[in-house]
Amino acid sequence: MRLTGNANDAEDLLQDTYLRAFRFFHQYQLGTNAKAWLFRIMNTVFLNEYRKKARQGETISYDGLEDFYLYNRLTDDLASGDRPEIENPQKAVLEKLDIEVIQRAIDALPIEFRETVALATLEEMSYQEIADALDIPVGTVRSRLSRGRKLLQKALWAYLNGEETRG
Repeated sequence: MRLTGNANDAEDLLQDTYLRAFRFFHQYQLGTNAKAWLFRIMNTVFLNEYRKKARQGETISYDGLEDFYLYNRLTDDLASGDRPEIENPQKAVLEKLDIEVIQRAIDALPIEFRETVALATLEEMSYQEIADALDIPVGTVRSRLSRGRKLLQKALWAYLNGEETRG
């Protein structure tokens, strides 16, 4: 669901993944991480289909994103007196966000960041496991995770300020 954003497409992706895994099972190396192997197959199947359907869109640079965006916005609000009720920014965020809001924010990320953030945050996979699952270098995992988390912070800030719909 995190990759496709649609239950029917997710079911199709899962079937295609298991079909390909069954067809190429002879290439699986015993003793290696089967979960990472299946995630890599799923990612490959999804990306191949995504590339077929994708149209060339607007290019957006994610390099200008600020570190600790969400925390900095909350501390700025606290320091400026705009929100005197906020004593502890971390506590304020945790009180207003639940797992469903965070999940929706992750689902709204661009695909290359969505899959990396989801595997690290929700599946609790290590950098190496993510690299194996997505068939990308560990450095790319770190980069995508960093940028994806920055985008996630911006989305959560928008949610906290009512700039995005909550339902």
